[in-house]
Amino acid sequence: MSESEQPQIIARILSEALPFMQLYDNQVIVVKYGGHAMVDPDLARKFARDIVQMKQSGFNPIVVHGGGPQIGSMLDRLKIESRFEDGLRVTDRETMQVVEMVLAGSINSSVVSDIQAAGGKAIGISGKDGNLCVAKKLERTRTNAETGKQEVIDLGFVGDPGQINPDILHTIIRSDTVPVIAPIATSLDNETYNVNADTFAGAIAVAMKAKRLLLLTDVAGVLDKNKALLPELSLSQIDELSRDGTISGGMIPKLESCASVVRGGVEGVVITDGRVPHCVLLELLTPHGVGTRISERRA
Repeated sequence: MSESEQPQIIARILSEALPFMQLYDNQVIVVKYGGHAMVDPDLARKFARDIVQMKQSGFNPIVVHGGGPQIGSMLDRLKIESRFEDGLRVTDRETMQVVEMVLAGSINSSVVSDIQAAGGKAIGISGKDGNLCVAKKLERTRTNAETGKQEVIDLGFVGDPGQINPDILHTIIRSDTVPVIAPIATSLDNETYNVNADTFAGAIAVAMKAKRLLLLTDVAGVLDKNKALLPELSLSQIDELSRDGTISGGMIPKLESCASVVRGGVEGVVITDGRVPHCVLLELLTPHGVGTRISERRA
């Protein structure tokens, strides 16, 4: 590409993005930020630029971040043993203190700093601030292989978003600032709970009547039996693919969670490949996107 061609290409790209910018104007977009995109410095900078571009384009982004690897690393350093049940970290009181320190402390401030270094304004909060998320203890059961009876799995201080009070988010958005949220919640009896970041982001998206929820992951999206990307999935297709074995393992609860968010009123949930630079803008401002979109209607 010659230097003289560059302005024409830039103009064409901006022109093609215009319909999407109009679609999302003044709309809430919740982005769950985690995985490789979060620990790779170059991808982290590009993510921050995407968020700033969204805000300056008239969108209302809300960032919910995870931090599993960073929590695991800190627990290892402190010689605190980690144990998982159904993909969730069993969280005793000592572990909860570390989780809160890492999520609401170092990670949250780092994401805020990245966004501000890219020219935006951001403020870091957790679900405890302003009673944003009042959680209840997450209850899980499993079948005992020997007796065949159901038994309760005690996950400790792992919470399920019981109630979202979004007033603080509306206040932040009106101040032309991006909220960056750590998925830590309080309870009615003033306990602190660790909430799965995907679940937390979904609850925020429903409460804020978001146009989109983007879940940044370390996979390309949902794949068919030939390992080809499925760019669109309807709720009915999720059931079909579960029955025929196309989707299995950890993807099943993730898609069930996505379906619940769509049923809650969010127009589309996108499992987005966070390993792709500028994946957020590619998903929102181009016809093809990056990942799999789950919505009410059949593709």
